Amino acid sequence: MAYRVIVIEDDQNTLDDIVAMLRRSPDFTVSATYKSAHAAINPAAMFHPDLFLANIEDEETLNMMPDFVDKFPGAYMLGTMSQWDPLAAQKAMEGGATGCILKPFTAKEILEYLQLYSARGQRKPPKLISFFSPKGRAGRTTLAAILALLIAEKTGERVALIDADLQFGDLPIFFDLEPNRTVVDATQDIKLLTPVSFAPYFYPIKDGVSLLSSPDRPEYAELVAPESLTEVVMMAGNIFRYVLVDLPSGFNPVTLNICRISNVVFVTTMINSGFEVKHAKKAMEMFEQQDDGRRKVYTVFTRVNPFTEENRQKIADQLSYPVDVMIPNEYKMISVANSGRLAKGLPMDTLLMKTISDMADKIIASGR
Repeated sequence: MAYRVIVIEDDQNTLDDIVAMLRRSPDFTVSATYKSAHAAINPAAMFHPDLFLANIEDEETLNMMPDFVDKFPGAYMLGTMSQWDPLAAQKAMEGGATGCILKPFTAKEILEYLQLYSARGQRKPPKLISFFSPKGRAGRTTLAAILALLIAEKTGERVALIDADLQFGDLPIFFDLEPNRTVVDATQDIKLLTPVSFAPYFYPIKDGVSLLSSPDRPEYAELVAPESLTEVVMMAGNIFRYVLVDLPSGFNPVTLNICRISNVVFVTTMINSGFEVKHAKKAMEMFEQQDDGRRKVYTVFTRVNPFTEENRQKIADQLSYPVDVMIPNEYKMISVANSGRLAKGLPMDTLLMKTISDMADKIIASGR
């Protein structure tokens, strides 16, 4: 059955082109056209539309997206734009839009976008989660990889892993992969990409989980502009419901930019000596200074031994911040990760996996 389409477009020439294109396709029926969102919001109901194509370059249309979603909960809402604007796309999705599409587009491209966005998961804004550590060897990458697998398994929604540790990323090793495209390619191409053309840059790991790999040579890191990487991460949110970013250790332009746009930041520290807690405290103080109320920052301590509430309180006293998550030492899991077998099965019968599974449950609950 053909989609019943409402087109909202203030430019008459563009409107005429869209309508002519839709009428040539057996997959779409043009039910009505409007020059403004305000003019469309009430009369559109009589047509029982399945799909809105709404020009979100018009600020009124973009701001009214939540009103359309409330009034037409069963309809697809595609925001249209002439050039990709990550902030407008983000605002549209926060308003409940299905996604965005670049003008001019064909009937075939509309179907491709609808298929891509339908596979993404719930029609809700993406959940962007960053994994930061003051220094290396903190268990940050292992935690990100396991959480990605668990979230996808528990929700059935699409999850992206982005390896932003540009010089020495380990995620391709964890999954025994040698992708043809990496984050370097994505950042170089991002100005020319759309969600549909960007999706193939991700390598499927397991059902629902895909990886955007770090470069295979350390010197390629200098080719990645932090601002371009930020655009890559934001566009990934149009394709995936959850976007998990493994960051390089320490504060630098990459980590600062990605943490700034994240919903959640996990500050990950491995317990070896007292120095790690001091470094974590400095990191938390810096995040506190930069707090703008848009993200949650949580402390995660790995390889904690003894794994007791008494030890949690001891670490918290040294840190001067709550210890949000403690993860026990587990050599069995380290062996699985180092051998490239993570995607082939997780040893769920361990305290470590139970702890990380609880983390996944809380992330999922906060994203509903």
